[in-house]
Amino acid sequence: MNYLVTGATGFIGKFLLERLLAHPDAAVYTLVRDGSRVKFQAMCERYGEAAARIHVITGDITTPGLMSAADRDGLAGNINHVFHLAAVYDMYMDDAAADRVNNEGTRNVVDFVNGLGGNVTLHHVSSIAIAGPDFVGTFREDMFDEGQSVDHPYYRSKFQSEKIVREEARVPFRVYRPGIVVGDSQTGEMDKIDGPYYFFKAIQKLAQAMPRWLPLLGVEGGRIPVVPVDYIADAMDAIAHKPGLDGRAFFLVPTNAPTLGEVLQVLLQAAHGPEFARRFELPAATDLLRRVKQKLGKAISQDMQRRISEIIGLPVSALGQAFNQTVYDDRQARTALFGTGIHCPSFKDYADKLWSYWENYLDAETGIGPVEQSALAGKIVMVTGATSGIGFLTARKLAAAGAKVILVARTREKLEETQTIIRCHGGEAFVYPCDLSNLEAIDAMADAVLRDFGHVDVLVNNAGRSIRRGVLESLDRFHDFERTMKLNYFGAVRLINKLLPSMTARRSGQIVNISSIGVLSNMPRFSAYVASKAALDAFGRCLSAEVKADNIDITAIYMPLVRTPMIAPTKLYNYIPTWSADRAANTVVRAIVERPKSIATPLGTAAAISYSLWPRVNDSILSRGYRLFPSSAAAKGQKEEKPTMEGVVFANVFKGAHW
Repeated sequence: MNYLVTGATGFIGKFLLERLLAHPDAAVYTLVRDGSRVKFQAMCERYGEAAARIHVITGDITTPGLMSAADRDGLAGNINHVFHLAAVYDMYMDDAAADRVNNEGTRNVVDFVNGLGGNVTLHHVSSIAIAGPDFVGTFREDMFDEGQSVDHPYYRSKFQSEKIVREEARVPFRVYRPGIVVGDSQTGEMDKIDGPYYFFKAIQKLAQAMPRWLPLLGVEGGRIPVVPVDYIADAMDAIAHKPGLDGRAFFLVPTNAPTLGEVLQVLLQAAHGPEFARRFELPAATDLLRRVKQKLGKAISQDMQRRISEIIGLPVSALGQAFNQTVYDDRQARTALFGTGIHCPSFKDYADKLWSYWENYLDAETGIGPVEQSALAGKIVMVTGATSGIGFLTARKLAAAGAKVILVARTREKLEETQTIIRCHGGEAFVYPCDLSNLEAIDAMADAVLRDFGHVDVLVNNAGRSIRRGVLESLDRFHDFERTMKLNYFGAVRLINKLLPSMTARRSGQIVNISSIGVLSNMPRFSAYVASKAALDAFGRCLSAEVKADNIDITAIYMPLVRTPMIAPTKLYNYIPTWSADRAANTVVRAIVERPKSIATPLGTAAAISYSLWPRVNDSILSRGYRLFPSSAAAKGQKEEKPTMEGVVFANVFKGAHW
């Protein structure tokens, strides 16, 4: 089976190629512009050995004939399927670009396929955009020209390009109309900010600013036909090879598309933010927004639209989609896919993967400015526990500031993933797997780092283990105390001792120990954890005086409760104020730049002072908290209960404390 694909370098294209190459007898010809050959060759690495069956043909859909006469002659009669994906998708596009690429480009492809000869089928990738932004009601797959409004260059050109295929193709054809394309439902992979991704940054900031227990009010809005790219590729591949479907169009959308409110709620959950207690329909606001969008789209220039879009966070032309009133009936697609096992997954089942990929690869905002760059550029910084939570974000921020970041954690695969993310954003990172509870492994890792780099400017002892369990519940669990000390104290001290000689030899260095607010406040149920952190804290205070003359600073950060994977099992923390991991990482970066003796929250400082002055009063307050917040029910195999209103108020008075 021989295929020709246009737009293979595009997002859907690279996934479709993967499916076509899965056919063992497939030979895939790709039409690639001369300027995109390097990009395409790099992309082909994802296909492994199957890439040997890809044949690159230099050409351009905007050129009549698409390719050289010799290449056309070589393909004549030898192609079974032509997939036309190449198009411009840009909500800021102008009419000239829309006509040149989407319309004339499609006409050139149709003319080419008409002249190929042999048994060939044309597969044209259209869009739900052919229904226009303002259609109200159900739009079926057998519907096309219903008098709908398609004024915007993108909507207009997608409608007209499908019309060209319908009217001018003299070979069998099939039309695919994808919805709003998002990343892979398995990996989250996405290539750009688009569709629902316009809301991600606002959702992230909301989740970081608002306590998770706070109920919100939201808007229901219209239905958002989000569809993962892997479903599109799977569906196109399956439908293309099924007989008896020529001349039909197929909506590649979720059968029951989520509303705007549902999309935002699911994304808030993925961001560990609050939930909507209630969502409201605002039909009057919907109509008003549509009219405003239409007037803005017609009355202002493209440049002005861009400026307005920057302010509101999404393209002016996409405003109407948030309150879309079109239902896209995908009955023909579902019928064609019956028995294949291919179906469009529910957004809530893969939104967490989209969110994770966006945070790691597409969200370039780090909060790093000139001050941090000046202080950190070229520094060699080791971060332990670098693959998640505070350590991961600290490593990203340090790399963004120009530091050479040495990543240390147990699992090589996770370290290499972190390294890839950092390099994706232009930073430098180096992988050193190590079990930091194994003293011999620490020695070997430190020796390798010193052999490779000569020294480490800054060590961030971030890796740690926390256990939330009272002493009376731990009488037969002495290993809890042993393993926390082994990692949190002995592992950190062993690493300090290995790196310290090179710091003293250079008369320069800094050690940042991530401690806990519990060391200052003596929180109940955390005896194992707090004791290990207090031991490291005491070690650091003693060491500080010894190395002061060598220009080595020891900094302790008494971190409050931070929402990281380490606290996720304790559902009680959903109702307790926490810091975001981003805020915690910013604190670590500030500590490295400013080199203070310690950093503590006002509550932590107040707790330390009050314990010195009024220890019995402190015990009474902590005892009340101990009784308000029970031990983990999950550890006992029971259902976790919400805290009482008194507990919520108590937790908000003592913000950041570990209860």
